[in-house]
Amino acid sequence: MARYDINRFWEMSVFIKVVEGGTFSAAAITCNMTPSAVSKLISRLEKRLEARLLTRSTRRLQLTAEGCSFYERSSRILSDLDDAERQANAGEHPAGRIRISTSASYATHVLIPIIGSFAERYPDITLDIIQTDVVVDLLAERTDVAIRAGQMTDSRLTVRKLGETARVIVASPEYLAKNGTPQSAEDLHRHRIIGPTYARTIEGWPLRGEMDVFPMAVKDHIQASDGEAIRQLALAGAGLARLTAFTVQGDIAHKRLVPVLEHLNPGDREAFHAVYVGQGGPVPARVKALLDYLKENGKVY
Repeated sequence: MARYDINRFWEMSVFIKVVEGGTFSAAAITCNMTPSAVSKLISRLEKRLEARLLTRSTRRLQLTAEGCSFYERSSRILSDLDDAERQANAGEHPAGRIRISTSASYATHVLIPIIGSFAERYPDITLDIIQTDVVVDLLAERTDVAIRAGQMTDSRLTVRKLGETARVIVASPEYLAKNGTPQSAEDLHRHRIIGPTYARTIEGWPLRGEMDVFPMAVKDHIQASDGEAIRQLALAGAGLARLTAFTVQGDIAHKRLVPVLEHLNPGDREAFHAVYVGQGGPVPARVKALLDYLKENGKVY
């Protein structure tokens, strides 16, 4: 069968629905087909491509490496097609759904305060905001944009920098009044430490020594799954925490939190980025609108 006799856009659409729905049955409902017809279409597609796209089991479907690549490219192609049709019909008008993955800290202190004005500017864009400090696989989680801190290592992602921020050790005035204010690195061993449950790039807290910066080993007495929860624990007097400056600058200004060991602060800064899947290809208008808006209004300092 000649390639022009095959509705490849329909094949891509059905394949995407299978991936997003997780089963042939779910895709069948969306596509107004029978599960058997969906299964046969995917089998024909795999045979034509000479590649296994899905691993089938009794419970779920799992994308193969080839399936991940085909899903990514198909999603981009169909998204570009949708954008092209919208632009032909009504100019370059951003519309559609955007799924955003972001840390609770960035969401609370940066994203949420500005998202109302974004919604007013782009009324035809709907937003799905997922708060997590866990680094998610954008492709597997069907996420359009993620806000991430630190070094970017995934070559599949395109990065836009949103600034960088310092880090500071803080505690509540009440905690310090009861437990004293640490004056040296060794004093940290006598204090309760609040830390994250997720893995950190550097173990311990970097502090400035006489000659250079060294990582001070600290034992987390209390752990939380995201930076905002750690901040709330510090505000409640639970212990010392090392947090990004933009999340606690208001607390410090209003004396709800007090910086400690500032003479040992190494001055390290953490970069924040907006990232999305792609390597220089066209960006959907809805995603471009969000990225441009974050670059203008969503920076951290």
